[in-house]
Amino acid sequence: MSDQSSNQKKTNQFTIIKDDPNDGHDGYGIGSISLENMSSVIIDPNEDRAFVDMGAMHARSEVERRVKFQNDPDVVKDGKSYWIVWVTVEKGEIGPYFAGVAGSEIVVDRKIKRAYKSMPEHVKHMEKSLKGNIMVEHMDNHSKQLLRDFLADFEGGDMWKNSTDELKNALAA
Repeated sequence: MSDQSSNQKKTNQFTIIKDDPNDGHDGYGIGSISLENMSSVIIDPNEDRAFVDMGAMHARSEVERRVKFQNDPDVVKDGKSYWIVWVTVEKGEIGPYFAGVAGSEIVVDRKIKRAYKSMPEHVKHMEKSLKGNIMVEHMDNHSKQLLRDFLADFEGGDMWKNSTDELKNALAA
């Protein structure tokens, strides 16, 4: 039982900012993108839940496993929608906060073991999140509420309290 609870705790952690790997170094690697302060939050509106799943960084999240991705969304027209929300954490004057948040849809049909997601959209949303943008206007209200509740409750809510009004307003019901 304790193993299960410790595993649960490990998977529900945001990646907090690490030192800049390029500090003091010139040359190779300069200008590369670091994903060290980005985490992926899965929103499952079908089960009313939200959780951190770092497997999404490599298309191996809980909802992406054991399905074959298709380029045509019509293949999964009977599938269930999920959101992979790319959340970037920065450290401000009063502590860490949710700086960038961008949601990308994924549709999964478990019956036929097929799924659809737009890889260019996911990459674009990851980049937008890294740049501190808030992109959730295309998400349904129920999913935004699940995300809001998850972020507001995460580890006592301090990162939510430290976050911008733009984020809070974008996720307001």
